[in-house]
Amino acid sequence: MEDILNKAREYEKENESKMEGLRPSFHLTPRVGWMNDPNGFCYYKGQYHMFYQYHPYDNHWGPMHWGHAVSSDLLHWEYLPVVLAPDMEYDKRGCFSGSAIELSDGRHLIMYTGVSETVDENGNKTECQTQCVAVGDGVNYVKYENNPVLTSDDVPEGGSHIDFRDPRLFEGKDGLIYCLVGNRSSDTSGQMLLYKSADGFKWEFVRIIAQNRNSFGKMWECPDFFCQDGKWVLLTSPQDMEAIPGRYNSGNGTLCLIGNWDGEDSDFEVENNQCIDNGIDYYAPQTITLADGRRIMIGWMQNWDTCNNYTPSDLWCGQMSIPREVTVRDGRLYQVPAKEIESLRGDLISVLNMKLNGEYSAEILNGRKLDLTVKVRPSEGKVYDNFEVRFFQKDNNYAFVKYNTHESMVTLSREFTGVRRAIVNKTSCSVDNKGGEIELRIILDKYSAEVFINGGKYAMTIDVYNDQSFDGISFVSDGEALIDIEKYSLDK
Repeated sequence: MEDILNKAREYEKENESKMEGLRPSFHLTPRVGWMNDPNGFCYYKGQYHMFYQYHPYDNHWGPMHWGHAVSSDLLHWEYLPVVLAPDMEYDKRGCFSGSAIELSDGRHLIMYTGVSETVDENGNKTECQTQCVAVGDGVNYVKYENNPVLTSDDVPEGGSHIDFRDPRLFEGKDGLIYCLVGNRSSDTSGQMLLYKSADGFKWEFVRIIAQNRNSFGKMWECPDFFCQDGKWVLLTSPQDMEAIPGRYNSGNGTLCLIGNWDGEDSDFEVENNQCIDNGIDYYAPQTITLADGRRIMIGWMQNWDTCNNYTPSDLWCGQMSIPREVTVRDGRLYQVPAKEIESLRGDLISVLNMKLNGEYSAEILNGRKLDLTVKVRPSEGKVYDNFEVRFFQKDNNYAFVKYNTHESMVTLSREFTGVRRAIVNKTSCSVDNKGGEIELRIILDKYSAEVFINGGKYAMTIDVYNDQSFDGISFVSDGEALIDIEKYSLDK
């Protein structure tokens, strides 16, 4: 095959200058073209590495490559050359999602799903998904000569040979390398397959450790598996979810399962489940543990059901979320903006203990790059009906987050931002509040809002690609409420 990797690298170099001034301020976007799932999120040789699903030649999904960026603070990213391209028979239809790990000899191993096509004796074409590895030094990677390392022969009886993807590597206490791979079972719903290896190149099937049994969507994609605060956490992104009001949205969703796992001889015992992010634009998150012990999560800040919502520029599409610190408390995953975000803050502007019944705005609170916290409570014991924060606003054009006290429901919407496509534009989350008190922390960048509710007990994310001059912020109460507002600009 032609030198597809070098062609992609040259294209990046020649076209990335066209992106100047178009990117968000502190969210990772593709070097050029299209981005989706985070891949191989890790710390290696003194830098954070983020690889990502990548089609450099268009702002639409296409033949999957792996893009690459590095950072010292998880907020400002330097682009490195694309590391994987679909240039082998076993991955000629794309180098799909995977993960990374440092080997004992210091080399960097990345594992990914290679997609190819087989043709039977009758001429029928079938997609084939296998797991492949490449080894490198943090910049350049060489595909293993004996790829693929996991094939349909390694899938247990009843498992799909077509839906077999997204390997997640992690180290075991026994010194072995483990890998979790998403798969579809004989009942057509998702399951997680566990494999182990002594060296990262020769793999052995261990067991099925988790099965969906048609409880949460169908195929389970993009797993992440880790121990946090004494509990094991399985993150995955199910396809074809059936909505549960206030808890899960239909379509392509996110799922967090929390429970116990005693190692390769046991199944993952699930105790609790929740949606990772109840907003519109969040998918396929990956996590790492920092040197200080914090677990940090970053996800693709879009969704397969919202891909027609493009940026104003035709040069790029897709961005990653801010880094979020995740913890487990009371059987639930909490997530808050990583403390690194505070390094971007300007001066504090605050409005405290203000009575509101109607609408309030002030020019000093405006902006499209903000860290905004709003605390709301009843005034004089009487519970208000609704409270709303409008942002990215000009006249009747705005996005909003609204809290309804009677239904205890938070709604996040971009339906009034000028969107002209029939895509998902509004979603709601049940927050199980009482008494009308709520805290909303909203991180705004040029094209997005990430909302953290009640100290990170719930999160909701949305992309908004309206005009950059629409920077108004307003607060609306239906009934009298007391509010505290703290605003930092984020532009350092």
